Amino acid sequence: MNKVFLLIGGNMGDRLQNLHQAVSLLSATCGPVVQQSAVYETAAWGKTDQAAFLNQALLLTTSLSARELITTILSVEEKMGRRRLERFGPRLIDIDILFYNDAVIDEPDLSIPHPELPNRRFVLAPLNEIAPAFVHPVLKKSVAHLLEECPDKLEVAVFKNGGK
Repeated sequence: MNKVFLLIGGNMGDRLQNLHQAVSLLSATCGPVVQQSAVYETAAWGKTDQAAFLNQALLLTTSLSARELITTILSVEEKMGRRRLERFGPRLIDIDILFYNDAVIDEPDLSIPHPELPNRRFVLAPLNEIAPAFVHPVLKKSVAHLLEECPDKLEVAVFKNGGK
């Protein structure tokens, strides 16, 4: 089985319910979610004039290849109502593959590890909760180390109503 770390997030509608629905759909279509971080709230990144995001890191196990996984994830996003209208714009749900085992994939429509992971505190904080010792296969640094070095100073806080 393949170990995959994902980040799920969104800032539209019932944000917390959307995360729960994404976990349920991912478990049903990709494989069991075996670990999940608390839910974190973060001000919007990139395009800042929009509602705050909720984000959560997940570890799931899957028999799907990386290519099959991204195709399935995109169908989950579409099923939940995701429309890609604006770069960094508001979204109902966003599901990113952070790591797929220790694979390094660089294709036009699939980059693993996620290329922006070391620069985004809203990704690293929840990921650090569930995988602080996981080593980035390219940078050769643990998630905890990447979080310490992260240049992004955007506040990331556990969502008070989110729990696990």
